[in-house]
Amino acid sequence: MSGNCDVTSKPRDVEVCVFHTEGCQSTPAAIQAIESVSADAGVSVHLRTVLIESAEDAIRHRFLGSPTIQVNGRDIDPSARRAETYGLT
Repeated sequence: MSGNCDVTSKPRDVEVCVFHTEGCQSTPAAIQAIESVSADAGVSVHLRTVLIESAEDAIRHRFLGSPTIQVNGRDIDPSARRAETYGLT
């Protein structure tokens, strides 16, 4: 067998941003899921929450709905990465 597989690699640092609107009932569960999965995977997560308050915020952060979750600047929903219209509904 050739090659080298390093199974002892250190956990990666990951930035996770949760963009949400005021009172979004799904946001706390999303944050809990992120924390649980990252702990189980042994990944160090820098979690940031961002309140979306205006259409300008929505455009700036590529906000499609609450919550919108981005990992290292990329939306977790692959289809959302092609979106071109953002805003509050």
